[in-house]
Amino acid sequence: MISIVIPLYNKEKQIAYTLQSVLNQTFQDFEVVIVDDGSTDGSVAEVEKFEDQRFRVVHQQNAGVSAARNRGIDEATGELIAFLDADDEWKPEYLATQNHLYQKYPDCRVYACNYEFRDLDGKMMQTIIHKLPFTSEDGILSNYFEVASCSHPPLWTSAVMVKKQAIQAIGGFPVGIRSGEDLLTWARLVVRGQIAYSKRVQAVYRQGYSNPRLPEEQDFVGEQLEKLFRESPSTRGLKDYVAFWYKMRMCRCLAHRMWGKAGKAFIKSLRYNLLQGKIYMSVVKYTLIGLK
Repeated sequence: MISIVIPLYNKEKQIAYTLQSVLNQTFQDFEVVIVDDGSTDGSVAEVEKFEDQRFRVVHQQNAGVSAARNRGIDEATGELIAFLDADDEWKPEYLATQNHLYQKYPDCRVYACNYEFRDLDGKMMQTIIHKLPFTSEDGILSNYFEVASCSHPPLWTSAVMVKKQAIQAIGGFPVGIRSGEDLLTWARLVVRGQIAYSKRVQAVYRQGYSNPRLPEEQDFVGEQLEKLFRESPSTRGLKDYVAFWYKMRMCRCLAHRMWGKAGKAFIKSLRYNLLQGKIYMSVVKYTLIGLK
């Protein structure tokens, strides 16, 4: 059985479509743990319209998406945990694809498949994934950090399934940060085990906004990635991935005119990949031009 964990906070207009995509799965051996993170709209009422004994709602005071996912992990009874955000959806073969990966690569800790974007107008966009280490439909993603540094994120929460024991061994998702908690979680899992990956597009990421998120005041994710690199310096591509994270933070800081923090992120990115200096300067130049 696969346990599906859905954090729910004020998604009254989206949650029904998300849950229906679960019911439409060709693989039906699952339970659904929906963690109501203190919703103040009609989200829970929408969930209650689904009369399926496999659906279970757990309530908690608002504590954020990471805390909600962690509560769902604790409540789950299955060995495998599939995450699904309350405004995303799966294609009918999603769970079957993940189960196939699990059967084919039982020693892996993480299972993931490709996904696509859908904007507010319904327009679809495919991901760009470079440097996959295999040519077949699926395989072991042995160079995750290399792929993640030059592509759309190869691991995205609503297209990832993990072993419960593995996610609990790293303490679950980090609590108290607004963005990057998923990237840090995957990084922690990657240095401890293998990822099985399918090129099949089986999940849909519904994009709800286009502006860059406001960066965290304290860059907890960057600090933890640096710590991870100190602990596992030989991990393939991790050093460049730390540089990549700081480049992303630099761009977000520039977009929000946080000049001092952008400068600090720029310096840290060079510390981990000095050869990228010219590229980063071009990013700064064109970002500043766009802000004029």
